[in-house]
Amino acid sequence: MEQSSIQDPNSETMSYKVKAICLKSSLTLVLLLLLQPLFAQYNFSQLDQTLTSNQKALGNNVVFQLWNKDSILYKKEMGDFNSKTQAPIASCSKWLTAALVMIFVDEGKISLDDPVVKYIPVFGNYFKNYITIRQCLSHLTGIKSEERLFKRIMDRKKYSSLEDEVNSFAAKDIQSNAGTEFRYSEIGLNIAGRILEIVSKRRFDLLAKQKLFNPLGMRRTTFSTMDGSAVNPSGGAQSTPDDYMKFLVMMLNKGKYNGRQILSESAVDQMMQVQTTLDKIKYAPKNAEGYNYALGSWVLEQNKEGKAEVLASPGLFGTWPLIDFCRGYTYIVFVKNLLTEGRTDINMEIKKTIDPQFPSTCKQ
Repeated sequence: MEQSSIQDPNSETMSYKVKAICLKSSLTLVLLLLLQPLFAQYNFSQLDQTLTSNQKALGNNVVFQLWNKDSILYKKEMGDFNSKTQAPIASCSKWLTAALVMIFVDEGKISLDDPVVKYIPVFGNYFKNYITIRQCLSHLTGIKSEERLFKRIMDRKKYSSLEDEVNSFAAKDIQSNAGTEFRYSEIGLNIAGRILEIVSKRRFDLLAKQKLFNPLGMRRTTFSTMDGSAVNPSGGAQSTPDDYMKFLVMMLNKGKYNGRQILSESAVDQMMQVQTTLDKIKYAPKNAEGYNYALGSWVLEQNKEGKAEVLASPGLFGTWPLIDFCRGYTYIVFVKNLLTEGRTDINMEIKKTIDPQFPSTCKQ
């Protein structure tokens, strides 16, 4: 008697699915095997321990990311924060604003050594003809600033636009000749931001989105305000760990990100030039005392030629972005907790655990 064989109509489909799964698993295994030597050369156990032991001091909610020039090497999320958490980044904004200014320099629309009065004539009415854009980005304007944080915050609430705020700076007293004394404040960076508005005829927050954030894919980073207050180029950005890291990787790679040149190499080189000497620094936040300044960021290490080797731009709420150009890495400690005096020590401790993993390429 002949037996009939009935074939399952789904068997062929199932066979393809099994093959596809096997192929995908094989590719994943091959990828892991290829990446294993890359990660095997690093040992971040001490870094992990340092972050864990300082979680409370950092504010409990912490994201840490470490990258080299093209890939993430280590990531840790603690508390309620993750790499997509958006929070105010305070003075970390200054680095972004300086980069945006350099985009306009690349485009030939402004020069770092242009006098501010060229774009904002009201400064000439108050004998401030010699302040340059470069001095604005390095806190060397000489314009008297309010050192008390609470008073500065309350003063900003008076203005509904960046234009109004910057025009008020023109009328402030001159504390020193431009270029001679460094005093950390929001004045210089906000003047530079206003110049970009005048040159482009667009609001600063829209410019930042169009020319910097969109090209970098920083979709959750903004300078826009929700309460109608004046845009603050010096300290008003909100961002995420993932977003800000894209900016850092771009800077580490001499202005290039995902194959696209966002900033020219010469622009990044300008941002690495030390603009101060320690004797010029008359006021700096406690956490930055003893360091020189570049354009929008602090110089933690520099060479004999006056070029930064390590830059950082910490914010009031404790977030620390840092780039070590000699060792070829960048990291961010992303938090939202008022900066305390001990925070610098923690970040230097973090850096000390990382440095031995990356030999320096710079001449000693």
